[in-house]
Amino acid sequence: MFRHQGKTRTLKHNLRIASLLSFVAGIVNVAGFFAVQRLTTNVTGHFAFFVDEVFKLNFWQGFIYFLYIFFFFLGSFVSSFLIEIISRKSDQYIYVVPASIECLILLTVGFLGHRLMLSSPDAIAFSLLFAMGLQNSLVTTISNASVRTTHLTGLFTDLGIELSQLFFYKEDQQKTRLLSSIKLRLIIISFFFIGGIVGGILYSKLALYSLIFAAAALLSGLIYDNIKFKLILLRRKLKSG
Repeated sequence: MFRHQGKTRTLKHNLRIASLLSFVAGIVNVAGFFAVQRLTTNVTGHFAFFVDEVFKLNFWQGFIYFLYIFFFFLGSFVSSFLIEIISRKSDQYIYVVPASIECLILLTVGFLGHRLMLSSPDAIAFSLLFAMGLQNSLVTTISNASVRTTHLTGLFTDLGIELSQLFFYKEDQQKTRLLSSIKLRLIIISFFFIGGIVGGILYSKLALYSLIFAAAALLSGLIYDNIKFKLILLRRKLKSG
């Protein structure tokens, strides 16, 4: 699901990566909000708060909201930058470094976040926004912009458009393409929602340690993808031998 790109990428690959990463984002969204009362998977609301604080002349608080936006942007930039560098050597592992950095951030905040909640809650928000920027850029690049997993506004917009188009597009090929896209968006929305529920339950029991579960889910996906690829190579080797 991580490895395939371009013409080799299918709806099945997108559905798998969408379900995994939207589930992770759902956990991060809820756990981050419960911990620091800040949105930690998207920046739309932060931009409105940033402008509001600037107009109130609360420049320091406005600067904090600007940093929320900046760290999400920075995560996206770093992810894309790393992918470009790695792709010049090998396309097979372009996802490993950004996804590993995301895992490391989630584990670090999960283990150490309780120490920062009172002294530096903004550091938690910065870290999680950076991680979600990494994830969003990574999945956007891999899926050729077919999958986005950290926020739902655009997804509901696209879903509404595509559902309305079902009433007008009658050709089988058009309908098949539309239904595939609708299925993908429903999967993302559903798993984001499921991740949010799981994140809420885990946070009520484990506080920020719940992010360790999100990191474990992402790491499991990476391990699964790597094992599956090695099995495919082994199968081809046995056939050719």
